[in-house]
Amino acid sequence: MGRIIAVANQKGGVGKTTTAINLSACLAEKKKKVLTIDIDPQGNTTSGLGVDKNMVENTVYELFLEECALKDCIQPSVMENLEIIPSNINLSGAEIELISMENKEYLLKNNLDAIKNDYDFIIIDCPPSLNLLTVNAMVASDTVLVPIQCEYYALEGLSQLMHTIDLIKERLNPKLEIEGVVFTMYDARTNLSSQVVENVKENLNKKIYKTIIPRNVRLAEAPSYGMPVNMYDSRSAGAEAYRFLAEEVIEREDEDAWL
Repeated sequence: MGRIIAVANQKGGVGKTTTAINLSACLAEKKKKVLTIDIDPQGNTTSGLGVDKNMVENTVYELFLEECALKDCIQPSVMENLEIIPSNINLSGAEIELISMENKEYLLKNNLDAIKNDYDFIIIDCPPSLNLLTVNAMVASDTVLVPIQCEYYALEGLSQLMHTIDLIKERLNPKLEIEGVVFTMYDARTNLSSQVVENVKENLNKKIYKTIIPRNVRLAEAPSYGMPVNMYDSRSAGAEAYRFLAEEVIEREDEDAWL
């Protein structure tokens, strides 16, 4: 049975899209069948997986407005075993257009219920805000994976995100759980990065992945070539880190995998 994971943090610039792209790609590399859904109007996950966001006819926007069927949205990506439902700037107006629609929080879930078991993992890249699009992702998901940047304000806004997750669990999706927290943009040369990691571990009573994603030039370069990092530079530190994260996600059921 497929597992649906929303990658979410309303704080921008925390490595959310980088994590969605590269976790998806590393799961696919491990022969898992993966569907990545881009519900961020910026469409960076779409282009980061080799799809021209300005040339696709059917996106998650058309899906939400019931202008196309789910199968018409699914595109091949640059990797074997990895498909994508793309997004582009059209999605930015969706929230207003959906305002009068009944059960609008369940649009994504209702579509995914039919295909959930066709995939091992469905990874949803959320926009950097707690809006209707993010709510749709969380209602459709089994778990939420939260990337946290190793910087001074790492915990800022996190309590609001946790509150939103609790509300959705209470009112819309009682099965929703925290998948875990993953640290991103870790710089081993600074004391600050290690202090942030320790601070979050002390203050956050949630599952924290052992894998820590480093600051890595190759991770930053890969999207401009329309590739995940494990294709762009397979031996880079960024590629290795996301492979480790993929292994942890696969092994999530084993409680010993957690710190």
